[in-house]
Amino acid sequence: MPDDLTDDLDLTHLRLERPRDGVAVLTLDNPDQRNAMSDQMTESWVRAVDALAADRSVRAVVVTGEGSAFCSGGNTSWIASEPDATVDHLRTRMIAFYRAWLSIRRLEVPTIAAVNGPAIGAGLCLALACDLRYAAAGARLGAPFVKLGMHAGMAGTYLLPDVVGEAHARDLLLTGRLVDADEALRLGLVSRVLEPASFLEEVLATAEGIAATAPIASRLTTLALRDGGHADLETCLQWEALAQPVTLATEDLQEGIRAAQERRAPVFTGR
Repeated sequence: MPDDLTDDLDLTHLRLERPRDGVAVLTLDNPDQRNAMSDQMTESWVRAVDALAADRSVRAVVVTGEGSAFCSGGNTSWIASEPDATVDHLRTRMIAFYRAWLSIRRLEVPTIAAVNGPAIGAGLCLALACDLRYAAAGARLGAPFVKLGMHAGMAGTYLLPDVVGEAHARDLLLTGRLVDADEALRLGLVSRVLEPASFLEEVLATAEGIAATAPIASRLTTLALRDGGHADLETCLQWEALAQPVTLATEDLQEGIRAAQERRAPVFTGR
């Protein structure tokens, strides 16, 4: 049975579980609303991310949705609830919403979006904020902001070009069209498409494999690749000339070499 971490966090519309060693799963749990980002879910998300950031035993995090959808995005009734509000008020409100959900990028461990169903608008941006994205066959993804009469939000105009390149990002953002999982794979929007019947199990197996790698090396590699990676070759070399020696000085490096020589799986401790 999964180890439930939510007992002292008081989470609403969100579950936090530990189904495998080193692996945490955040499940958006508002299926009646296709996991739209409610106020309660947003507040719970921040508390859950804070808890994960403080837990050094977490080595990989999976984000998925309950039911048939990954996330249908922001709650449209919330978005349209203040037609007479000033721009300044709305800006303050929206930037707090963006920062709350993008807090997942504070985590220094690899994060995986398990896109089990539609990932739309801010829901797609949440998936884009993760390091890896896997989709279930039949899932649909898109950023139809312009079709609702609004500009993209939650870093969509940064994250989407970063993941799929400028040309594909322009196509998706200016047309607002949705793509199926197979096209998402061709665009580089997701890394793998998996059958729904075994989808979560396969994603968890991948996360478990990541969690079994050397934690310090994994964290530093994750950080090196975030936000489009290094600005240029020299910046990359300077980072690696520090980060690689950090890992060479660890006990895990010695364990990894011994395990390779002894032809066995290494047991990394993060030291």
